[in-house]
Amino acid sequence: MTSPIPVPRGDTDYASSTGPYPDGPPPEALEIEYPDITRFGLEELGRAIWITVVLVAAAVIAIVRWPIFWLRKRRRFSVALAEGVVKGFEALGPTFVKLGQLMASSPGVFPPVLADACLRLLDRVPPVSARRARRAIERDLGGKIEDLFDSFEDVPLSAASVAQVHACVLLDGRKAVVKVQRPEIRRHMRVDLRVAFAGASLLERFFEFFRIANATVIVRELNDLTALELNSAAEALRQEHFRDNLYAFGDNSGVMVPEIYWSHCGPRVICMERVHGTPVGRITPGDLVGIDSELQLRRGVKVWLEAVVLHGPFHGDVHAGNLWSLDDGRVGFLDFGIVGELPEEWRVVLREMFRASLFDGNYTEAARRIRLLGVTQGTTLGDKLIGLQLRKLFEPILGRGAARMDLSKLVASLVETGKRWGVSTPEELVLFGKQLGYFERYSATLAPEWILGQDLFLFKNILPVEVAAAALARNITLPD
Repeated sequence: MTSPIPVPRGDTDYASSTGPYPDGPPPEALEIEYPDITRFGLEELGRAIWITVVLVAAAVIAIVRWPIFWLRKRRRFSVALAEGVVKGFEALGPTFVKLGQLMASSPGVFPPVLADACLRLLDRVPPVSARRARRAIERDLGGKIEDLFDSFEDVPLSAASVAQVHACVLLDGRKAVVKVQRPEIRRHMRVDLRVAFAGASLLERFFEFFRIANATVIVRELNDLTALELNSAAEALRQEHFRDNLYAFGDNSGVMVPEIYWSHCGPRVICMERVHGTPVGRITPGDLVGIDSELQLRRGVKVWLEAVVLHGPFHGDVHAGNLWSLDDGRVGFLDFGIVGELPEEWRVVLREMFRASLFDGNYTEAARRIRLLGVTQGTTLGDKLIGLQLRKLFEPILGRGAARMDLSKLVASLVETGKRWGVSTPEELVLFGKQLGYFERYSATLAPEWILGQDLFLFKNILPVEVAAAALARNITLPD
């Protein structure tokens, strides 16, 4: 899911500590370790028993308390039970919080009542103590907190399943934040994922629902995503690479990615520029006064689409806590723990799909590009007829206001079309569709009448010649 990224030379003029990566991480620090989750020993057995006890206890407590809540709030039994399960996830720690986050962001795969209950796990996770966080930072950077920073705030700004973020000021006066992994997170998640894989295997054996849902595949994907997130050096480098690509065309000044401060980074620690703003998920109608929220969203989607179609690596987790409306009017992308990258041939297909949607409605070239993916059987239709099928399939998706459509259906339709014609679909395309689903939700609040598939601005750098000509012909001035 990630691509090789050139190691930066660093900026030693700014370095005010001698952490392990003053000039950027060495190649060996970027290697991703994928633990074997098929092993199951005594440690896993003990953990499995404890997990069972906690989840059953959480469910029983929810059932016992339900009549009280029903009398007060008329809360349905299924809602109370789902919230009880989520409390069990919180008690079990980071791996199950991560599982809950996956459920929250995939309501079409998991029961909606459970997915909704898991939403609070996206940005409300209990932090570890300041003492343990300080110790982890000092171990990584090789010095005392007092020697590394001019000031350091013990109360974290935020806490997630894998890491938490502390505000600080570097010795040279730069305001920054430090993202530090939870202590022992690697071992705990490795054991939990082995237990989860064994449990998923049993469930698939006895229940058709779990076979259809590919429960073991979900656990394997969670294992891979976790392995990516646990390499802080690779995450920081992905963030820097995305930041460099941001300004490749000399525009996008309305969007930012925090600068990485390599002098204070380590295997489990990332230090970066501090930003001030509001996560998209916490924006209220009152926050929108005096802000062109539609333009902010368009700018964010433009940058993200350019990453997908032109640069390769794209932000693979733009949930409401990772996309911010900054106080200075810009849009900020945060947290590059998950990054996807589509194969070049699929990027070309998407480019041709958007070209057809924007201009002439002719999907013949998109159909030809799909054939180049290796389709030799599965349909006897020519490119023109296939193109008509694509037009019928995608125009209703790309040609309506974003708040009134399901953008993720774009990818679901591509996947289904690929299956029909015998084309294997890369998992990154599904990740791409998941992010479109996030943008769809944001548009309901920020830009309900905005039409993604017909917005020339988004494709200014993706289809520069066609967009420039169309803007001139329509007498449209595109935003900066």
